Amino acid sequence: MVKRLFAVLCASVIALSLTTATFAQETPAQEKKMDKTAKEARWEGEVVRSSPDKSTLTVRKSGSNFERTVHYDNSTRWVSQEHGSKQVNDIDASQVKDGDRVIVKGTWDKDELHATLISKRLSHSK
Repeated sequence: MVKRLFAVLCASVIALSLTTATFAQETPAQEKKMDKTAKEARWEGEVVRSSPDKSTLTVRKSGSNFERTVHYDNSTRWVSQEHGSKQVNDIDASQVKDGDRVIVKGTWDKDELHATLISKRLSHSK
């Protein structure tokens, strides 16, 4: 009788530890997924097309042929900054042209980035 009680107790402890381990593994994965959606997105590259009518820029990632559509609106902040400089200048959307290098921050919605900040990068020679 004592052996059976001991066996049931051991089985219960093993089952409980396996269940706890399973739930513990799911929690970090869920937190990681939530962090990705809540995290601010960043995209850097060269403007290949701009459409002021649609309020979009198509930006090609630096060093590749991979392009993303960036959507902006009235709440998007536009700035320019030289490489390595701490001075940030406020600009407007008309000052960003095709061929300009930009860094975009915002949030992803499928394959499109909704920009909260678009930073035009200036070289030292400009």
